[in-house]
This record gives sequence, structure tokens and C-alpha cells, in this order.
Amino acid sequence: MGSLDLSSDSSSSPQREFKPLDPEEFRKQAHQMVDFIADYYKKIETYPVLSQVQPGYLRTLLPQTAPYLPEPLETILSDVTKNITPGMTHWLSPNFFAFFPATVSTAAFIGEMLCTSFNSVGFNWLASPAATELEMIVMDWLANMLKLPNSFMFSGTGGGVIQNTTSEAILVTLIAARDRALATNGNNQSIRKLVVYCSDQTHSTFTKAAKLAGITPCNIKSIPTNLDAAFSLSPVLLRRVVEADVAAGLIPLYLCATVGTTSTTAVDPLEPLADVAREYGMWMHVDAAYGGSACICPEFRQYFNGIEGVDSLSLSPHKWLLSYLDCCCLWVKSPRLLVKALSTNPEYLRNKASESESVVDFKDWQVGTGRKFKSLRLWLVLRSYGVANLQSHIRSDVRMAKAFEGLVKSDPRFEIVVPRRFGLVCFRLNQFSWAGSGYTELLNRKLLEWVNSSGRVYMTHTIVGGIYILRFAVGATLTEDHHVAAAWKLIKEGADTILKGIHN
Repeated sequence: MGSLDLSSDSSSSPQREFKPLDPEEFRKQAHQMVDFIADYYKKIETYPVLSQVQPGYLRTLLPQTAPYLPEPLETILSDVTKNITPGMTHWLSPNFFAFFPATVSTAAFIGEMLCTSFNSVGFNWLASPAATELEMIVMDWLANMLKLPNSFMFSGTGGGVIQNTTSEAILVTLIAARDRALATNGNNQSIRKLVVYCSDQTHSTFTKAAKLAGITPCNIKSIPTNLDAAFSLSPVLLRRVVEADVAAGLIPLYLCATVGTTSTTAVDPLEPLADVAREYGMWMHVDAAYGGSACICPEFRQYFNGIEGVDSLSLSPHKWLLSYLDCCCLWVKSPRLLVKALSTNPEYLRNKASESESVVDFKDWQVGTGRKFKSLRLWLVLRSYGVANLQSHIRSDVRMAKAFEGLVKSDPRFEIVVPRRFGLVCFRLNQFSWAGSGYTELLNRKLLEWVNSSGRVYMTHTIVGGIYILRFAVGATLTEDHHVAAAWKLIKEGADTILKGIHN
């Protein structure tokens, strides 16, 4: 047999010398990219916070086909500056006060670099023992910081897993709860009788997850809240709705409570809600995506009172614990229920460690199979900053939000609509309340449009209890006191302009 001569190809194609990962070229380009990113962070305040481009802008600026020959990184980065950056809404701007923050840090960035460099696909323990075991350790570390009971920890009887988003955390627990209920009720037709519950302030992702889990849309019950109760879910009203459903032959399945709702950071009372859930055999999940991180501070831990009575809890360190997207931590009391509902065991993944049941295979705790080594990022954040600095970061944001709240209260034209709990201030311009809610809403819509169109600040709104509210969320990593003061000055300037126009 003749030998294979790999040098005989005389083609002049550029692919012949193509090396997609040359260590020295990587070193050079990575340094260029770090310099580019550092410069972006340094001058981020010079960009309009909210992108000013029109829909479809990018298609007119970029070629219609990919290049046949390679282009240098310098050329590509030049196009990022000219074409991509103007189309960005800059979530990391210190003048970003919309939604909830997406926090970042040097430690998380280098943690992500390390995670990416390994490119570990840690679907089971054998695929990367360190990835699995570090995740277990980090989840217990964070559980200890939150003073969760041992029933949520690997060192106890439960455990935690890093999901991508809250949506996935809710979906996997819904599926586990559904399968447990169907096994108890004996036939798959019972799924049409399963009912899930939330408040009208629960994030919309809950409804989406419930539909994905096969819950009949009319059985997704949203319990109304009101301003008098600061938009918290009432255990009394919940019990009333559940009792009526049971009387109608339906099966209560799942309750989603929230610590820090999106609109107003409302906090649902966990302990009495857990009592109702336990009485009717429901799985209770706590969505603490935003507010949960604050509970590493003793002064906020009260919002987790009663957490020992729930079945699962999720929070998102990418919102307030400096960890970059995406990182959602989910703890469950009964991991076996997740595994039973989500486990797959094809022949090509069989191995002695998994079959011995002495290890954790995280593929059975999530929707997909593949997963990144995300615990590295969180591990670097916790080790690089320590609990003390993370607490300080949260307290600083809350302090700035409290200062902004004070500024709003000092101007009689404005009012605080709901009590401030964390880093979100809900307020509105209300000088002409006598003219009716429609007129007040119009004024605030105009004010929000004026502020956001300036490019200097970005805020959002919500409507709760029929009231149009402006949301000012403090929490961008680079935000300092002078940014908050400047934002308030701009808001007052906008109010002056709008009110002057009305008087004229």
C-alpha cells in the first residue's frame, strides 16, 4: 500500500496554511482586543445610552456576503467602532437606569476568559470532573452567603445548579413538579387539570415556561395585587382561588413567588404563601432574580424569611453580583425530582462513575445537554472580592437609590408611587393630578421620551394598578453619585420644558 503524501497538494488556496488557533497569534490579538475593550469602558460615557439608530441601519453599512479572504483584526475592530457601537444600547453606561442592571467586573471577565479557553462541555462528571465539582462547591458557598438551610445544599440534602436564565430555572422545576403530580394522579390526561399560580406582578417568563411545560393557558392563574399591599401577593387571596379550583376538580401544581418584582421590586411574603402551598401539595418556587442577591446583606435577609418552606429558589448573579451574563443560580430541595424528569442516558454517555450514582451529572438538571464551565466565573468573583466587597457594592447602589428618592421627594411636582426596597425608585410627575390619570400619564410619557431622546440617560416605565410609573434603577457597575445627581438634574430640566410648553 502506498503512503499518504500530505505535501503533494499544490493548491494556492489560503486555507492551506490556515491555523485557527496559533498560540502566538492568539496572544497578539487577545492583547489588541483587551485594549479595545478597556478603551470602550473608559469612554463609554461619550456614547448615547440609548441607541439612536433606525431599524435596518446595519444592513446598509455591511456587505451582503461574507469575505472570501481573511481580513485583519484592525479592520474588523474599526468597523465595530464605526458600525456596531452606534447601534448599541450601552447597558454598562453609568447613566443606564433602565430595567435591572447587568453587572460586570474584572474578575468575572477574566473568569469568562478562562471558561472560554478551556471550552469544557461538562454535561456529566466524567466530561470534566473539575467543572462539575467546582459548581457544586460554588453553589454551596453562595447558599451559605444567603444563609439558606442545609436542605438546599450539596453538603445537606439538596443542591444547586447554574442555569442560563430564570426562564430555564422555572421551566425545569415546573417540569419536575408536573411529572411528580402526574405520577401521583396516575394518567397523562390529568395534565389538563393542573393549575399554576403567580401574582399579576410575576415576570412574564413564568407564563411562557408554564405553556412550554404543557399547562393549559386558562389554568395559569394570575392573582391580582394592589398598591395598598405594595403589590405583594396576598396569601388570603391565593387560598381563596386555590380552594375554588379544588372545588372545581382541578389540581393545584405550582406557585411562583417573587422577591423583587420587575415593575416595583415587590416582595411576596414567603412564609404564609408556603403554608398554602404545603397544604395543597403544590411545588413552591421563589424567583429572586434581582432581590435575592441583596440577601447576602444581613439587613435584607428578612426577605427570605420562610425560605425553608419552599421547594426551589433561583437568583441571577449577573444582575447584582458582578458576574456578567448569563448566570442564574437554582437551588432545589429534591434534586432527584429534577433528575427523574430530565434525565437521558444514551449508550454513548454511559460510564462507571455515573452508573455508580456517586457523582452529579448536571445534564440531568437542565433543559439542554451541553454546558459551559460557568462556575469558574462565579468562583473568581467570590474569591477576588470576598463577601465584604460584594455586600459593599450592593449597599452602595441602595444608598444612591435612596439619595435619588430623597431628591424626588424634595420636588413637590413629583411623587414616589411605591415604597423603595432595593435599588429601584418608582416615581412620577404628578403636578396636575386633579386633571385625571390620563393627563398625568401623558405628562410622564412625554417626560420619559424627552429624557431618553437626549441620549444622556436611559430610564423605563411600567404600569401597575393602572398607574403609569417611571422606573429609575440604580445598579450599573460604573455608576457613581455624580451620575445620579446629573440624571436628576436632567429629569427636572425635562419637567421644566414639558410643563412650560403646557402653560404656553
